[in-house]
Amino acid sequence: MYQIDKKKSLFVLIKNSLGTKLFQSVYFFVNGKSKDIYQKGKLSCAFYVSTILKILGMIESIHATVEGTIKDLEKSGWYKIEKPKKGAIIVWEKSKDGHQHIGFYIGKNKAVSNSSFLRKPTIHFLNYNKRKIEAIYFHKDLE
Repeated sequence: MYQIDKKKSLFVLIKNSLGTKLFQSVYFFVNGKSKDIYQKGKLSCAFYVSTILKILGMIESIHATVEGTIKDLEKSGWYKIEKPKKGAIIVWEKSKDGHQHIGFYIGKNKAVSNSSFLRKPTIHFLNYNKRKIEAIYFHKDLE
């Protein structure tokens, strides 16, 4: 029986996801009409992070919102830490329009998340759009 190496696999999935359009759109029925709630990738950061974690069995579900992803992280054994470690999940404060942001810490003051501007996963500095970090989550399988 094989057991997945979650730590190595997480970094490979993150690296291989850079630039993909895979996470741009998912359609939901809203008031009876089919709607792309991610606005062609503008709002798909939680979908991106939760899909990667679901593939690895590190959370229970794929989520449309940062709030839902955080609840699942906490239920799935992720815990808050003070300083980021490679593989940690970073949650940034809400933007002026009220949207939270979530991504992966990859080390050297850099993170990967779905860019609202480019509408695909990209590498950026930890101070994403000059937003403060609200929380950092880590999992024992990444030690």
